Amino acid sequence: MSISESVLEHYEPHDSNLNSRLNWLRAGVLGANDGIVSVAALLLGVIAAGSSDAAIFSAGIASTVAGAVSMALGEYVSVSAQHDSEKMLIAKERSELQEFPEQERDEMAQILGSYGISESTALQAAEEISAGDPIRAHLRLELGIDSEDLTNPIHAAFSSAISFALGALLPLLAAWLAPHAAIAVALVTLLALFITGFVSAKLSETSPSRSCMRLVIGGMAGLALTYGAGALFGAAG
Repeated sequence: MSISESVLEHYEPHDSNLNSRLNWLRAGVLGANDGIVSVAALLLGVIAAGSSDAAIFSAGIASTVAGAVSMALGEYVSVSAQHDSEKMLIAKERSELQEFPEQERDEMAQILGSYGISESTALQAAEEISAGDPIRAHLRLELGIDSEDLTNPIHAAFSSAISFALGALLPLLAAWLAPHAAIAVALVTLLALFITGFVSAKLSETSPSRSCMRLVIGGMAGLALTYGAGALFGAAG
C-alpha cells in the first residue's frame, strides 16, 4: 500500500458531517452545564429559605422545564441566524462564480499562493478547480464554509433542550432522595460539573484540569451565592 493510500485510509472515517456532530456534542455539554448549575442553584436557594419538600421539588421541576424551553429557543434563533447567513454567502459566491469566473479564478490562485504554492502551480490548480464545480472549494478557502455541512438549528435546539434537562436531573434526584440536604445537592452538582468539564475539554482538545477547575470553582461560587440569598430572604420572611 502506498503512503497516499495509507493516509486516505486513515482519514476515511472522518466524513463531511464530523464538524456538525462535534458542534452538536459541544452544544449538548454546554446545555448540561447550564441545567446542572441553574437548577442546583435554585434548589439550594429554596432549601436555604426553609421551604417544604413539595415546594423544593416543584421549584426544581418548573426551573427544569423553563430552562429547557429557553435553551431550545435561544439555540434555535442563534443557529437559524447563522444558517441563514451561510445560505446567503453560498448564493452570493455562486452568483459571483457565474458572473465573474476569471476574477474568481484569479482570487482562488491568490489564496492558494498564500499557502506557499508557486504562482504557476496555484494558477494551474485554480484553473482545474474552475473547470469542474468550484463552488465548494471557493466556499471552503474563501469563507470557511462547507456547503455539505451547514449548521442545523433544529438539531442544536433539540440537543440543548435535552442536555439541559439531563443535567438538571442530577441535582433534582439529589434533592428528591435527600430532602433539605443542601450538601448532597452541592456535592452531586460539583461532581457533575467536573465530569462535564472533562468531557468538554476532551472534545475541544484542551486541558482537562483547567476546564474542570473553571467549572467547579464557578459552580461553587454560584451555589454559595444562591444559598446565601435563600437563607437571607428566608430569615427575613
